[in-house]
Amino acid sequence: MSTVRVEALSRGAVEIPLQPASYDIWDKKYRLKSKKGEPVDASIDHTYQRIARALAESEATPEKQKYWYERFVWALRRGAIPAGRVTSNAGALEHKPATSTINCTVSGTIEDSMDGILEKVHEAGLTLKAGCGIGYEFSTLRPRGAYVAGAGAYTSGPMSFMDIYDKMCFTVSSAGGRRGAQMGTFEIAHPDVKDFIRAKREDGRLRQFNLSLLITDGFMQAVEDDSDWPLVFPVNIKEKDDIDLADSEKVVWREWPTAKNYVTRDDGLVACKMYGHIRAKHLWDMIMTSTYDYAEPGFILIDRVNQMNNNWWCENIRATNPCGEQPLPPYGSCLLGSVNLTTFVRDPFGPKARFDWDEYKEVVRVFTRMLDNVVEINGLPLPQQRDEIMRKRRHGMGFLGLGSTITMLKMKYGSPESHAIWRSPAGKLRRRWRKKRVRLRS
Repeated sequence: MSTVRVEALSRGAVEIPLQPASYDIWDKKYRLKSKKGEPVDASIDHTYQRIARALAESEATPEKQKYWYERFVWALRRGAIPAGRVTSNAGALEHKPATSTINCTVSGTIEDSMDGILEKVHEAGLTLKAGCGIGYEFSTLRPRGAYVAGAGAYTSGPMSFMDIYDKMCFTVSSAGGRRGAQMGTFEIAHPDVKDFIRAKREDGRLRQFNLSLLITDGFMQAVEDDSDWPLVFPVNIKEKDDIDLADSEKVVWREWPTAKNYVTRDDGLVACKMYGHIRAKHLWDMIMTSTYDYAEPGFILIDRVNQMNNNWWCENIRATNPCGEQPLPPYGSCLLGSVNLTTFVRDPFGPKARFDWDEYKEVVRVFTRMLDNVVEINGLPLPQQRDEIMRKRRHGMGFLGLGSTITMLKMKYGSPESHAIWRSPAGKLRRRWRKKRVRLRS
């Protein structure tokens, strides 16, 4: 019997054997193999050791490297689960040197020009090839039918350019043989918003994308008031003589992700041309119907995202990673991890079933340092991405197994007692911090 197994059993923990499906996923997706397909990781514990060694090498001295290697292996065995790119690519440079340990990225702002669009396609291709998912905002592109002065023609609109990104993602082989993942976000006030809502009703279109609308507080208020909602897009500096900027019926001044090549005021607001109005409730009903019938688009309360962002003072968020759980600024990146709560249940299903808060807090503490070390070996392909992650060192830590944990503690999911267990000292600490953050922001 292994030392790890004896230690676990002595604490009243239960060691659950790996299911065949889990082993198959590990073998196909996360197990390090040579270019000939031969396994390099002999076992899952060997995978843990590879990850721990690669992340501990970021420490400053051999002594610290040895110490943190042991702590990292311990945390991985006790329920710390790095996200897929860390598990797959940490310590794998000999076999796949051009891969990243980062799951989540967001593109730089797509400028409304052919150079800007194709530049971001190129950057996205490199990002996907490294194994990262990526999100973009496409409402920075002028609406369908708008005049392009430089080309003497009318644009086909954001949706057609999204098709280019979609085909690129489908074509580029993402690291580890994964299907590329993308998020497309879109401003609720863009004149082509109805086209965005209906985009995926067409068979085979935008299948490499998740789609989400950027919903503002102003729009939600318009829905509540049952008022009309303006559809707008910035006025290019080449068009400023074609419109009366002082006419409030034709122009509104508002914030925009970029001021480049647009008419702006001294306060930084951008002049936006009115393309029309739509009843806000009608637009909301369109969104809800499409979400019910086609599961897309989703929506992001973008004003709330920026209000609650601790980095509000140095960044403006307009997009998320492909699954939507991590809002990020232009060129932002985030590495992820989860903690398996079931590993902290002692004497499960019995009269003494309990949650080991002390070990849970220690695993979280060690895991935090482990994820921070991932920043040092990020492997991101673009210098803008590397600069952004090194300056802010984002990481996201979640949990899994909540329902199973509550069952193992002999509680009904959603019952008052299942809520009460998270009102422990650790839970109170989290709530105090959230309240403190709100006070600091107000």
